[in-house]
Amino acid sequence: MRVPLSWLREYVDLPATETGRDVQARLVPAGLEVETVEQLGAGLKGPLVVGKVLTVEELTEFKKPIRFCTLDVGDANGTGEPQEVICGARNFAVGDKVVVVLPGAVLAGGFEISARKTYGRTSHGMICSSGELGMGDDGSGGIIVLPPEYEVGTDAVELLQLVDEVLDIAVTPDRGYCLSMRGIARETAIAYGLSLRDPALLDVPAPNSYGHRVEIADPVGCDAFTARTVTGLDPEARSPIWLKRRLQKAGMRPISLAVDITNYVMLEIGQPLHAYDRKRVDGAIGVRRAEQGEELTTLDGVKRVLDAADLVITDDRGPIGLAGVMGGADTEIADGEIVASPLSSSAAERAARGTTEVVIEAAHFDPISIARTARRHKLPSEASKRFERGVDPHAAPAAAQRTVDLLVLLAGGSAEAGVTEVVAPAGPHTITMAADHPDKVAGLGYGRETVVRRLQQVGCDVRGQDELIVTVPSWRPDLREINDLAEEVIRLEGYENLPSTLPRPPAGRGLTERQRLHRRVGRALAGAGYVETLNYPFIGAAQLDQLGLPADDDRRRTVTLVNPLADTEPAMRTTLLPGLFGALRRNDGRGSHDLALYESGLVFRPTGQERVPVRLPVDRRPTDEQIAALDAALPRQPRRVAAVLAGARERAGWWGAGRPTDWADAVEAARTVAAEAGVELTVEADQHAPWHPGRCAALYATVDGDRTLVGHAGELHPRVIKAYGLPERACAMEIELDLVERAGTGALRAPRISTFPVATQDVALVVAEDVPAADVERALSEGAGELLESVRLFDVFTGEQLGGGRKSLAYALRFRAADRTLTVDEASAARDAAVALAAERTGAVLRGA
Repeated sequence: MRVPLSWLREYVDLPATETGRDVQARLVPAGLEVETVEQLGAGLKGPLVVGKVLTVEELTEFKKPIRFCTLDVGDANGTGEPQEVICGARNFAVGDKVVVVLPGAVLAGGFEISARKTYGRTSHGMICSSGELGMGDDGSGGIIVLPPEYEVGTDAVELLQLVDEVLDIAVTPDRGYCLSMRGIARETAIAYGLSLRDPALLDVPAPNSYGHRVEIADPVGCDAFTARTVTGLDPEARSPIWLKRRLQKAGMRPISLAVDITNYVMLEIGQPLHAYDRKRVDGAIGVRRAEQGEELTTLDGVKRVLDAADLVITDDRGPIGLAGVMGGADTEIADGEIVASPLSSSAAERAARGTTEVVIEAAHFDPISIARTARRHKLPSEASKRFERGVDPHAAPAAAQRTVDLLVLLAGGSAEAGVTEVVAPAGPHTITMAADHPDKVAGLGYGRETVVRRLQQVGCDVRGQDELIVTVPSWRPDLREINDLAEEVIRLEGYENLPSTLPRPPAGRGLTERQRLHRRVGRALAGAGYVETLNYPFIGAAQLDQLGLPADDDRRRTVTLVNPLADTEPAMRTTLLPGLFGALRRNDGRGSHDLALYESGLVFRPTGQERVPVRLPVDRRPTDEQIAALDAALPRQPRRVAAVLAGARERAGWWGAGRPTDWADAVEAARTVAAEAGVELTVEADQHAPWHPGRCAALYATVDGDRTLVGHAGELHPRVIKAYGLPERACAMEIELDLVERAGTGALRAPRISTFPVATQDVALVVAEDVPAADVERALSEGAGELLESVRLFDVFTGEQLGGGRKSLAYALRFRAADRTLTVDEASAARDAAVALAAERTGAVLRGA
């Protein structure tokens, strides 16, 4: 919400010395996010005046249209002589009033104006457009043409209100009343302790039976509807400068007088309005739900197919507007000058085509219905933004009256006596609250008087002593229960006054073993050089296709959201990899080529057995059976850990050559995760998308006594790398942390440190090329017995001397006893036993034997 300070002063008598920064300093502690204070006209310096075009000479010898103009600027140039100016715009003619900046002036941004020779003539100044003056888009597409009543030489800085301050406020969804000058003025008045001039306090005539007929078929979707009629409008009337400037400062583009007035009143009071051309409305105005498949062309020119849940405004022909979102093109207000044919220029013809009678709609619609309609049709609007956050249902008559008054004043219309009001009966919302409840919430002793005073300031009616009966004002639909009232007291008394105290945790409690494991895993990966990323848990069919998943892969069975953030990602993720691939691609594209990223989070794997959950009660705690039924309706949500790597795993430098990332680094990342749970992984070759068929490892662990697949690691398939735009030879790992946790043996035990020396024995075994090194390593470990402390593969060799289809695997075996120093014979015997079992299981032969 953009709030011009000059407009705000109309409702609150702020001290003359208060600046926008001062107001910001008062509103922020009250809970309003004032993001910026924009200084309009900063650095602007005159002379900037109204001028009249005397002559226009077309300079035709240049490639683009250029005009040499003389202008009457009065005594502003010090001589009274005509001012000569070069201009390229063509939307003005002789006799028009324009805005002229003269030599010596400075425009916003430090742009100094001086006489200069251009296109063979000397230009003594410039004729200004709205963009050059920092006014925003005025729809003219050229320079500013002023109404003829303004005197030549008038100061245009003051006339166009070019110097002002605008507060840009980010209004949270629960503070919809602040999407209006009325709401912001109320908060400002409270912050300064001043009185408020409420723009909605107007004398409104009582409803009668001879207003425009309105029929409400859905009182739940529309519980209040006010209709007023104004006739005799001058279709030639244009919005005055003050109205246009206020709209521009508030971030809206002036369109036509009738539309500008409805937008102005919406910004002022917070009630969205719509004006219909009465001559185009056939019969009574109605409100109902759309019929499935009905069509409506909205004001943006788009033909929309309606849903049965859409709330629509109708006449006897059918829908004429999407209620609370956007009107229909069939009843659009027609501006005489805009709709006139280029071949007809007389005022009489333009007036005949323009709107002279309007029906004003000021209604209150169901917030949820409007929000869903706006999202269903991807049609957000200023009106829907306000309705879905909550509009004062009692403001409609005042907003309609304000619109009528402005149309009569500015367009020369006459207000018809008929007033239509259709209102569904509803009483005010009342909350009973203990007077000391805000004290208990805040931990401060406010006292009853302060509580009552603060609630009355926001518009509540308060009765009672120890127990307060609070009637909530109609413009605060967000105040629903006692904690909402407590929050109002606390924010107005100042969040900064709340005591800062740390809670005392009960003795003997802390993180669960599961939480400790998750933290240990994160620390271990960070220590190994990985950087954590947090990605959105959404996925789309295109991403699953890019992974190369077969049609029957379980990862293609997804949970689809009813209202996704993006149509391209409508489902919950079944794997962490696409999000990590996106992060890897973005960082690589920005110059970070040596990357190691990881993420820990939930994936969503439906089983097909999920049922529609029951609706839980809100007035009491659900039963254990109801909670269990709700849990049964959810998909399986295992926690996983995934990592991606690209570029150099070890960088080159003065210390030596570096090393690029390879599939073994991804496997090592999985082992790092498993080690934190005390689990040893078994690694086997596998083929599993999205990994390279020849460089993919399946990771197994013993879970509840069974050998269980817990994840995969390796180098990504080249087609996947190309589809995602990843660096070449990128590698990845994904492992299910819940299964790893179940495979753990409980609390980790610190290893016993032996005081006796280690005995190292190296062996080089020749095996067939298709024998996995992991199988050889497993056989060596089992064969060596309990004296073996570790086994490490340190070399792989292939060559002609070994013969075709053979490879040599060199292992370092470390032996150690807990109670003695091993002899050479003991270490050699353990080594020979290990080699013998490896030979038996894998056909390994000692190299050189």
